[in-house]
Amino acid sequence: MSGLDASERAQLANLLEHAGVEPRIIDSLALFGALLLDTNRRFNVSGAETPQALMPHILDSLSIAPYVEESLIDIGSGGGLPAVPLAIATGIPVTLVESTTKKAAFLESVLAQLGLDGRVIPERAELAGRHSDLRDRFPSATARAVSSAPTVLELTMPFVRVDGIAALQRGKMTDRERDAVIDAAPMLGARLENEVRLPGNRRLLLVRKIAATPQRFPRRTGVAGKRPLCL
Repeated sequence: MSGLDASERAQLANLLEHAGVEPRIIDSLALFGALLLDTNRRFNVSGAETPQALMPHILDSLSIAPYVEESLIDIGSGGGLPAVPLAIATGIPVTLVESTTKKAAFLESVLAQLGLDGRVIPERAELAGRHSDLRDRFPSATARAVSSAPTVLELTMPFVRVDGIAALQRGKMTDRERDAVIDAAPMLGARLENEVRLPGNRRLLLVRKIAATPQRFPRRTGVAGKRPLCL
């Protein structure tokens, strides 16, 4: 931690305080942000390169804290958003699925340095979703991905236990994409329960698991992205 930019950490703490973030978690969030920005100078883990650019992503992550509980799996964790801020804010155990070796190593380091209860699965979601200790196990799931909503739903839902919920952050979404989620959800043993508006013209899809996901999902690596269900 000695190589971190102390001014960036202080800036983040100040920005978080002015944003009204709960005081007890500011130090840990600022440390996470400083670790991410420092690592980002060596290899890309996030598009944000300054404290000011990173702040909206941290706040966006915190905005879904009311919708996760008990334990959380995050698909395509990248730089740790939203899972790491959620772990800091809620104290729940987190499982981070990230196939890129450098990003997975960064996430391992973050969990250790912040003393968070969690583990990293360095695999593609399509493979990890077949593991018996991961499939149908989690009460909460997140995925902050750029893929289409049906793609993210297919990669996420196999991990969720029955009556659990996937909280999927989205930006702009067309009616066609929303309809595809509604139609694809029953194929995966789920239903779209709610759509929550978030700050910054973002939204949160809350998808409830109501039955076991058929064993044919997720499809083999890359298929969900190339051929999204119902889209």
